[in-house]
Amino acid sequence: MLRPNWFLAFPVDGAFVERLPETPPALRRYHPDDVHMTLAFLGGCGESAALAALHALDVRLRDGAFSAFVVSLGPVVPLGRSQRGYTTLSALVELGSAEATRVLTELRDPLHDTAGVAREKRPAKPHVTLGRVRGRASAEQRDEGLAWARSLDLRNVRATLDRVALYTWAKERRERRFEIVAERRLG
Repeated sequence: MLRPNWFLAFPVDGAFVERLPETPPALRRYHPDDVHMTLAFLGGCGESAALAALHALDVRLRDGAFSAFVVSLGPVVPLGRSQRGYTTLSALVELGSAEATRVLTELRDPLHDTAGVAREKRPAKPHVTLGRVRGRASAEQRDEGLAWARSLDLRNVRATLDRVALYTWAKERRERRFEIVAERRLG
């Protein structure tokens, strides 16, 4: 079995995904409880390294590094890369984008360093992933996913990001992809 991935993220109330139009067959929509905005992707670093990163976050939270903020969602775009094309469809953050970018930029490198994983080379791009493309999707199926994404209007979806959670893979991944291991409230 593969080593599970770990990441720190802001949980987002994902009830809105249940009201979205049916996804094309090649797209696996996230369960409402899996919807989040990633703060720091730690990969297969292991539980002890992930918990060390969580402790580093705790220190920053005690220092008042940031507090809760509101975001709204915007256009849904393809993100991620594979040999076949994009890997996810994600809603970009509109309202609150500057604050989200600041928080991601300030915190993710120290969290990566603490977990002993490589720093992210790309600039912060606050987004909320809605679904993942199934591995063997054809170009035509991926085009159907893009058409689905263009049909969405998420401008009325708002969320208060008031907590950060440490996530890993769910034990049973048929319905949910992730599970929360620990959670921290923001000031």
